[in-house]
Amino acid sequence: MTTPASPSPAAALEVTDEDSAASATPGTPKGTESRSPGRLAWTRFKRDRAGVISAFVVIFFFVVGIGAPLIAKVYGKDPYTTYGMNTPGLFNQFNYPIKPNGGISSDFWFGIEPQLGRDVFTFLLYGIRNSLLIATVAALLTTLLGVVLGVTAGYLGGKTDYFVGRVIDILLAFPQTLFFIAFWPVVIAIFVAPTDSTPVWLTVTSLILVMTAFGWASIARLLRGEVLALREREFVEAAKVTGASPARIIFKELLPNLWTPILIQATLLLPTYVTTEAALAFLGVGLSDPTPDWGVMIQNGAKVYQDDITFMLFPGLAMVIFVVAFNLLGDSVRDALDPKTKR
Repeated sequence: MTTPASPSPAAALEVTDEDSAASATPGTPKGTESRSPGRLAWTRFKRDRAGVISAFVVIFFFVVGIGAPLIAKVYGKDPYTTYGMNTPGLFNQFNYPIKPNGGISSDFWFGIEPQLGRDVFTFLLYGIRNSLLIATVAALLTTLLGVVLGVTAGYLGGKTDYFVGRVIDILLAFPQTLFFIAFWPVVIAIFVAPTDSTPVWLTVTSLILVMTAFGWASIARLLRGEVLALREREFVEAAKVTGASPARIIFKELLPNLWTPILIQATLLLPTYVTTEAALAFLGVGLSDPTPDWGVMIQNGAKVYQDDITFMLFPGLAMVIFVVAFNLLGDSVRDALDPKTKR
């Protein structure tokens, strides 16, 4: 069963006169060549300079994060060696860099940390890698869980919808950051004795699970409302008449009309989780020193910012650039997928 010509407003990709004109090749009469909604969205996205530039910035950060070990190897440093303590002439008697601006030089591009003397550049590379890994996995799992529960509640209705709806209301009423701080130690205490150190993999896994558990409600609520409207449409009723199973109706009829809100919500989740993870690390909940992380770097820089702000400048500036670029990218994706929304 195919989707009718007038899909849900949440997923409609309106073909404007401008798009029709852009879709015609030279020498071809206007309107004789048609394009798929995806190609029309791509055409609209390419016209948005802010979106294209933001996409390149986001891709750059992901490439840097993925290639952090290779970049560090070429650079010749690593984020764990205490160069300031091992190499004479880098620290003064107070264990601060002798050179100005955090010890920036041709050997240490972003300087070295006070006290320990680790290389700030490689620490930032691995911090980007770890922060993006946690935020990306958490965003994907949150989106998946929100889609499953939201679509299921909206399509089945009845008691299932009532139960899922109340759970969503409760989760949305929680102050999430406070509950991250409260529940994360509880999760850790289940697996690790108070006298033992927490493995990094367990910390990362716990952070992802806690953020996913408290983050799926908003996208589930949005999709539930969309499905409640879609399930009464003629094409869904026609699919039921033909004997289509609920699974086929969901995957063939409903989900194709929900890609726009799903993609938009996913693009909003990732930068939110980046800042959340960094905030938790800054507050001492989550990744901790010596594991590289954006929040760990800002926490260390906050201890010495009165003497030298350089140690907060690089991680803070990098995180702000990434979050702003990803938010702009999300706005551009929304405008491309739904041309009715104009900024």
